[in-house]
Amino acid sequence: MKVVVDQSRCVGAGQCVLVAPEVFDQRDDDGIVVLLQENPPAELHAQAKEAAQLCPALAIEVDG
Repeated sequence: MKVVVDQSRCVGAGQCVLVAPEVFDQRDDDGIVVLLQENPPAELHAQAKEAAQLCPALAIEVDG
């Protein structure tokens, strides 16, 4: 699985961090998403997919 984020689309809602804190973080100054793991291990796939679905700005894409 590969995770891609588009920081230019991110609105800083933080849903991704709440669902998958091992995969996503937020910048301190503006709350924009930071990708921690581009290729998360299998045990985090479900959380990464859920984060992509919950993202209000559709800033997260998951392949695989």
